[in-house]
Amino acid sequence: MIQLLKRLKTREWLQVFASLAFIVTQVWLDLKLPDYMSEITKLTQTAGSDMSDIWLAGGKMMLCALGSLAAAVVVGFFAARIAASFSQRLRSLLFAKVDSFSMEEINRFSTDSLITRSTNDITQVQLLITMGLQIVIKAPIMVVWAMTKIAGKGFEWTAATGVTVGIMAVVIALIMMFVLPKFKKMQVLIDHLNRVTRENLTGLRVVRAYNAEDYQEEKFANANEELTAAQLYTNRGMAVMMPTLTALMSGLSLAVYWIGAYLINGAEAVDRLTLFSNMVVFSSYAMQVIMSFMMLVMIFILLPRAFVSAKRINEVLETEPAMSDGQVKAGKPGMEGQVEFRNVSFKYPGASDYVLENISFTAKKGETVALIGSTGSGKSTLISLIPRFYDASGGEVLVDGINVKEYNQEALHNKIGYVPQKAVMFRGTVSSNVGYGDNGKEKPLPEEIESAVRIAQGSDFVEKMAKQYEADISQGGTNVSGGQKQRLAIARAVCRQPEIYIFDDSFSALDYKTDRILRSALKKETAGVTSLIVAQRIGTIIDADQIIVLDEGKVVGTGTHQELLKTCEVYKEIAMSQLSEEELIS
Repeated sequence: MIQLLKRLKTREWLQVFASLAFIVTQVWLDLKLPDYMSEITKLTQTAGSDMSDIWLAGGKMMLCALGSLAAAVVVGFFAARIAASFSQRLRSLLFAKVDSFSMEEINRFSTDSLITRSTNDITQVQLLITMGLQIVIKAPIMVVWAMTKIAGKGFEWTAATGVTVGIMAVVIALIMMFVLPKFKKMQVLIDHLNRVTRENLTGLRVVRAYNAEDYQEEKFANANEELTAAQLYTNRGMAVMMPTLTALMSGLSLAVYWIGAYLINGAEAVDRLTLFSNMVVFSSYAMQVIMSFMMLVMIFILLPRAFVSAKRINEVLETEPAMSDGQVKAGKPGMEGQVEFRNVSFKYPGASDYVLENISFTAKKGETVALIGSTGSGKSTLISLIPRFYDASGGEVLVDGINVKEYNQEALHNKIGYVPQKAVMFRGTVSSNVGYGDNGKEKPLPEEIESAVRIAQGSDFVEKMAKQYEADISQGGTNVSGGQKQRLAIARAVCRQPEIYIFDDSFSALDYKTDRILRSALKKETAGVTSLIVAQRIGTIIDADQIIVLDEGKVVGTGTHQELLKTCEVYKEIAMSQLSEEELIS
């Protein structure tokens, strides 16, 4: 928690110190109240006292109460302001940090956990800061100051207060000993509940198609019950604490008055008024000590979860991305658009076996290089090394003659138009999705967006939509079909006007006719641009300048379609499974 609080800005620390001054003022005013109460008690018990003196003491008591109220309001204002601004900055820092993560870090934390850390965990810290400034600082000051005030007022009363405080400390310690582990577990259980909910929502079509609603509901119920059980356990612990502390507070009041009655009964008549006055003052101070402990109990309810949350937030903020950013912003002159793999090997972090081994090939400017192979042969993994979603475990990946590890990542990504295997759409419009991102150039004009959509063979359905290029796209593109999403994703890459296109099985949702027309339009409109295509269909890559055949992470064939039919058995098997004998010969 301390590590996290170091991120408070100077302005916020100044507000903390201002709050501290008002808290001290509030405590001083609260502790003055029993003094005026004692004065009023003496005046009412002393014969010949003027009513004006009683009113004056009462007026001062009222002013102290109003001053304490005003100080409490100011402290509450500062606490809420500090907590809100700090949590806002934490959310921004977490978002920016996660945005800088490679896939290795994303997979390490998991998406569900990162969402919980960015929302629920920050809320726990915000609640602690809001309450903490008002209570954590105030309560210890109140306890120490009140104890100094009651010192010397009577050994018996002090002993009774000490015993009560001791019992209270033991009760709090015992309850927290049992409850704290559950508080730590609770945030993990929230992660699990988020994961189950997210899985159900994203896979809703599959769930319904397989009549798995009952299975998913049972899964959710189990996660929900586990979280509820943990919450009930902690709540029961806290439910025991409050009545116990209330009973101790009532018991102390009874003890103070019982001891007072005993002392007054045995005292001389001249000392009885002083003892009675001391008893009233002691009772007030003792109640303030106990109330301070009760305020701390409220913090103990928040503290364990907030500490766990702070630790989880720090884990993300202090994680250094595995990929360091380079300084190079431009490739070698005359090598624009060239991609080269030199003896590249790769294995996933923590894995023992290599997914790719000794991959070497060159895609020259303007060439179309295709990657094909059986499922799991490493095609998508291979091209993910170009934009540095992962770094090669061995060998080099070069773009424009420069190792991708030496590039400034923004400059590297500006060279690439990437179309993923699963088309991703963002909430917005057709135009905002096609013109998405920053490629280091001017924002695309409407006519450039329209041209990109036309090349991607998307103008036919876009122009039939109600607002055409300003038509709404829902989150995840749920209001357009799979093929339409893929064409818009391809249009996004075309609109970027990159040096290199990467198509990761991006034509799979298109029919053969649209696939052929789209590739023909791409070849014509984007001449001179390098294209790397991952495909399962032979028809998609049959005209490629170079086809790389992968099998179990190794290159088993390189050449054109006709060359590979003669020299590569793996390619021939794939081709024969998809094309007729006449198509193979032609």
